[in-house]
Amino acid sequence: MDLIMEQCEHVIMMHQGRILTQGSPAEVRSNEDVVEAYLGGEV
Repeated sequence: MDLIMEQCEHVIMMHQGRILTQGSPAEVRSNEDVVEAYLGGEV
């Protein structure tokens, strides 16, 4: 995930077939749904 966040300007994050969020890497990384699904609930 870090490589993607470093290389992309716009990210669409999906989980179990649905879009959780989209935007800049910083916006996606700070999204509560993304944190819960991929980062184990910790920012």
